[in-house]
Amino acid sequence: MQLTKHAHACVVLEKEGTTIVLDPGKFTPDAEAAVAAADAVLITHEHFDHFDDALLGAALDKRPDLHVYGPASVRDKLGEYGGRVRAVASGDALSIGDFAVTVHGERHAVIHPDIPIVANTGYLIDGRVYHPGDAYHVPDVPVEALLLPTSGPWTKLAEAVDFVRNVRPSRLLQIHELMLSELGQNSVAGMLNNLTGLEMTLLAPGDAREL
Repeated sequence: MQLTKHAHACVVLEKEGTTIVLDPGKFTPDAEAAVAAADAVLITHEHFDHFDDALLGAALDKRPDLHVYGPASVRDKLGEYGGRVRAVASGDALSIGDFAVTVHGERHAVIHPDIPIVANTGYLIDGRVYHPGDAYHVPDVPVEALLLPTSGPWTKLAEAVDFVRNVRPSRLLQIHELMLSELGQNSVAGMLNNLTGLEMTLLAPGDAREL
């Protein structure tokens, strides 16, 4: 499959004519174009940097072939669109074109005790590429390529290191980076490399990799 990085939490996966977009939120300037080319959109949780309900609602109105998957809170905000918006939860398995997707985890990481915790579902694509959303939930199955969030009010380097060590991927790619400067991204990457033994790939928006 081919993975293309977009700003912040959004990535696009393509294989054999099927395109999936994950977390095209309001921090991703080209989210509308990415969604326009997608067969399906996967949303990890309802926060605006991952989920733009107006954008997806407009896309669903225009395209009767578009499908959206996410926690029940996402379905409730968008509406069901005749079953084209589907609520998913941990343990679910999806078939999207040529992709096999499994759903992992239930809760967003704690930001602060005063802030309510929302539902968060991570997605493992083809048993290989794992997008955790805003959580350090460790799937109970092997992961080849881990998309690692590196910035945000909930992230913590020590927990990120333990997350990588517990998932034990063979490849590590950065996502959720917009709250770090270039210097900050390189600094975090260096510490993660030293503490996990894995070299984290830093992709600029528009960069693509074959996985």
